[in-house]
Amino acid sequence: MTKKTNPKFTSGFDSPGKGSRVGKDNRKNIVSQLQDKSASGSNRRNFIKQAAATTTAVVGAGNIIKTPVYGQSQAPSTGRVIGANDRVNVGFVGVGNQGFNTHVQQIKNNAAKHNAQAAAACDVFSEYRDRAQQFMGIQSGDVYNDHRRLLDRKDIDAVIIATVDHWHAPVAIDSMNAGKHVLIEKPMTRYLNEGFDVYDTCKRTKRVMQIGAVFCIEEKWHRAAQLVRDGMIGPLVLGQSSYCRNSPKGEWNYTINPKLTDKSVDWSRWLGKTGKRPFNADHFFRWRKYNPYCCGILGDLLAHKIHPLMIASGNPEFPKRVACLGTKEITKDRDVPDNTQVLATFPSGYTLMVVGSTVNQQGLPEMLRGHHGTLYFGGDKVDLKPETPFGDEIDPESFSGLKPSGADFFAEHADWFKVIRNGGETKGNINLSMRAQVVISLAEMSERMSLTLLFDEKSRKITTGTGQEVQPLNYPA
Repeated sequence: MTKKTNPKFTSGFDSPGKGSRVGKDNRKNIVSQLQDKSASGSNRRNFIKQAAATTTAVVGAGNIIKTPVYGQSQAPSTGRVIGANDRVNVGFVGVGNQGFNTHVQQIKNNAAKHNAQAAAACDVFSEYRDRAQQFMGIQSGDVYNDHRRLLDRKDIDAVIIATVDHWHAPVAIDSMNAGKHVLIEKPMTRYLNEGFDVYDTCKRTKRVMQIGAVFCIEEKWHRAAQLVRDGMIGPLVLGQSSYCRNSPKGEWNYTINPKLTDKSVDWSRWLGKTGKRPFNADHFFRWRKYNPYCCGILGDLLAHKIHPLMIASGNPEFPKRVACLGTKEITKDRDVPDNTQVLATFPSGYTLMVVGSTVNQQGLPEMLRGHHGTLYFGGDKVDLKPETPFGDEIDPESFSGLKPSGADFFAEHADWFKVIRNGGETKGNINLSMRAQVVISLAEMSERMSLTLLFDEKSRKITTGTGQEVQPLNYPA
């Protein structure tokens, strides 16, 4: 199959940049040729691939984002030039459960395979700092309360950010300005405006960024993207997925460590831009329940599904319209919903439907529907099945043993290190991450404001269907 950036043909299309599919007249001609009964199934498929391949040269011109850069005028540090055989020194900012279990342990235990070193750690909770120091085998001078002190170190090449969500953007921006590459846990940022600040900084500093939505690394989504680009399922219709759990005691009601006190944590620093409030251990350990720090299911669970479905489209786009519903009728000890449904439409006509719940674990089957065929996902497998009217044009196919598969954090880290050394784009790169962040942020706004929202990628403005501009959610003044 011929790889290209967008399934476009050289004629019969709308103007570039709208992600348009085959124009009506040209599409009729193509379908007519495909339906020639004298042609073999192989020839029909080859025709699709050859026709799709003819426009590789024109792809991408319409996808350049012509948007303002927010006043980040400071000259960034270039950072150390890392060769193919050089060891990468990694600093960790946020070494709580996710930061320690998923990142510190993984990097430390696989240091030789990655040719990387777990070199420094930062956290506002002394218990987390001590645990990281002991496990990493580093000195007391290598652990920090303030991430800026870690970034002062010239020997740190890359930073993994696994803090509470509202610290993602400040740490990422500071890191990239200091010349460090970044892996940012999902969601990329708490709010939309700072998401664009991270995006603009990444583009300006040319640092490598990886989003910690681990399923982006799964090969099945990238195989699906190739099938879409090769025209194998026709114009995209609907991508659907879900992330559903059932937590009788309430999702995110993690055990509260009694060692956390107002003396063992820098509470003011942890709060950051969210505003002042008294020390609260429930907020520290169960922050995903509360709006000041997190958007709940959307950012923690559905980010794992939104990113992959956008990859599978073959051409991730900024959304055009987003609507979200949410309820919390069962677990009421929180600000965020325990039941959520998201719909997002894109300029190409593709629609994404994602459902999340923490009170019922029955999810939706994962599939990508096209006009000509449908892709079904499961484990390390993708099945292509033609739609009945196009059964003579497309043969069913199955692709199995697609690796990496599942929550493969080793592969996520390896992909990041490979791009740091050799260049290119990570599987969870900044372009994908920013587009997914717009979906997540607008979905939160839609649910909280009871609005369907429209997004203009050129102006970065959000409006209602009547044209009224809506300001993004943000931190308290």
